[in-house]
Amino acid sequence: MSCSVSTHVLDTAAGRPAAGVAVELLRAGISVNRAETDADGRAHLADDLPAGTYRLVFHPPSPFFTRVELQVELAEGRYHVPLLVSPFGCATYRGS
Repeated sequence: MSCSVSTHVLDTAAGRPAAGVAVELLRAGISVNRAETDADGRAHLADDLPAGTYRLVFHPPSPFFTRVELQVELAEGRYHVPLLVSPFGCATYRGS
């Protein structure tokens, strides 16, 4: 079984994608990959990963939320994990 992970960061205060956001993918505390979001706020993190527990660590453009960390359980398939962030809040969901 293998899976892939991508993300999209939106700056909801500015009403646009957040470019240049550092994102790291970790498994068991070890970095699997690092990326920065492109001009559209998107980053592809990995393909052909074994199923398991992973952490996504974002460093968004917010004066309050300077690090957002998500732990996810991945099985076979494609995963897209968006982050919506502003100075006042942040949210995520499993995208498609």
